[in-house]
Amino acid sequence: MSEKNRDGKRSARERMQDERAAQQAKAARRKKLLVIGTVLVVIGAGVGIGIAVQNNRSAPSTPTAAPAGAIGDKKLIIPDGPANAPSTLTVYEDPRCPACGGFEHQFSATIDQLQDQGKLYGNYHIVSFIDRHDSGHGSKNGANALACAQDAGYFRAYHDVLYKNQPDETVDTWKDKSQLIALAKQVPGLDTPAFENCVNSQHFKSWVSAVEQDFDKTGYTSTPTVLLNGKSIYPKNGNDEISPDNLVKWVDEANQGKPLGTTGSASASPAPTSTAAGAVPPN
Repeated sequence: MSEKNRDGKRSARERMQDERAAQQAKAARRKKLLVIGTVLVVIGAGVGIGIAVQNNRSAPSTPTAAPAGAIGDKKLIIPDGPANAPSTLTVYEDPRCPACGGFEHQFSATIDQLQDQGKLYGNYHIVSFIDRHDSGHGSKNGANALACAQDAGYFRAYHDVLYKNQPDETVDTWKDKSQLIALAKQVPGLDTPAFENCVNSQHFKSWVSAVEQDFDKTGYTSTPTVLLNGKSIYPKNGNDEISPDNLVKWVDEANQGKPLGTTGSASASPAPTSTAAGAVPPN
């Protein structure tokens, strides 16, 4: 074999080796890109799922039924007093919460008076987390009963009766719904088959759940949580302890120069409905 031929064969072999190496390098790059792409897809999917889960956690549920007159985008708030009053008192309460009972014992008369004078608009969020804390059903049953009372047009009166007869937090008296129905006898006009059915069937169960979810999202961790025009005033407003006199003073100060709300209505609850007069609402 001539020297020229040997050089030609070596060059061909080297070219083939170079070409094979190039193909192997190209395949390796393609494999690497494929792995990276797969990882990115997995990460993207994971992030998507995480966002979806988080969105699901934060998404407020929509109740299948809300009591008449409830307000807010999902009708989770029970109003009391004139809607055009210059100040708004926002209250988060749990029916089993002893501190809420203490707050109502001390302030309900003052709040009622301020509302009836057109100075204050009450917005009540009836939460039910104590069932979770102490176990039981009294918070949820009580919240549902309050929604039933609102639906029938007797929220304020039943709300007052409920807190005046509040059992000890550790005694789950209101797991027995008949106890809640019996309290309705203290509110003239509320003790009807419709109210009884509403309480027994937990007609507003999904509403009670949605209100609690909404409370969980607020960042508030205890009840009562009380806000005057969006500012916390319980147990203190700045350095001043809340008291009936101070509440009146703070409301009057906030209302200076503003027209009072419409008076003449004891409550913003709807008028008693036909269901309250005896018809039975759907379960």
